[in-house]
Amino acid sequence: MDRAALDAAYNNSAAVKNSAQIVAQWQERSDRLRPRVKELRYGDAERNRIDYLEAARGGPLLAFIHGGYWQMRAKENFTFIAEGPLAHGVNVALVGYTLAPQKRLDEIVREIRVALDFLSDINPEFILSGWSAGGHLTAMTMPHACVKAGIAISGIYDLEPIRLSYLNEKLRLDAPEAHRNSPMLNWLSEKPILLAYGTKELPELQRQSQAYGAVRKRAEVRPIEGHDHFTILEELASPEGALTGMVRAFVGPH
Repeated sequence: MDRAALDAAYNNSAAVKNSAQIVAQWQERSDRLRPRVKELRYGDAERNRIDYLEAARGGPLLAFIHGGYWQMRAKENFTFIAEGPLAHGVNVALVGYTLAPQKRLDEIVREIRVALDFLSDINPEFILSGWSAGGHLTAMTMPHACVKAGIAISGIYDLEPIRLSYLNEKLRLDAPEAHRNSPMLNWLSEKPILLAYGTKELPELQRQSQAYGAVRKRAEVRPIEGHDHFTILEELASPEGALTGMVRAFVGPH
């Protein structure tokens, strides 16, 4: 692909014409749920915070990492996704992190690891999930001792196309950094991970999950019919959603 084609291949907001309206609705729904949030601090940086929503004291935990291509959005935009797990007695922790260009990707990954260290004091074993860039960060931090299993949603697992696209203007990835932060190129963990994506997503996003699933041991690739890059999160926000069902399957009886 030339640069223009590559830029278009990863521009999810342009590909989904009503994406701005969808994100605005996410915020409205998240705002309604925020009275249940307890905000916790895991580090000194401004965004080193976790939003914790409790369904049952001592219950199982889902840690969720937000997306935005490592350079936009915030945990507060995604509170709405907690509704599905909470309905089944699963506590939810939404992890914030510093965005590019303030921090390079190496440092963003390090922040997530520190956040998981912090969560281990709440629950010594939990399910890790994330969407888009959060799917990438999920795959990168699966080796953490407290992660039981992962659910990576619409993730990026090979960063070389990102390095060559418009997204790198803020990320400033060089070739070595892109390589060491590409789960596709590094055998990080053999814990079970589910790689979900929508069948209406951009072909490159679908390919990323398929390619990673083909090389990653104990990976299950799960295309979800009828969803694009944004609407797929409805399957986690809904108590009856497919992604909520995957969380429940990993959690087991409780």
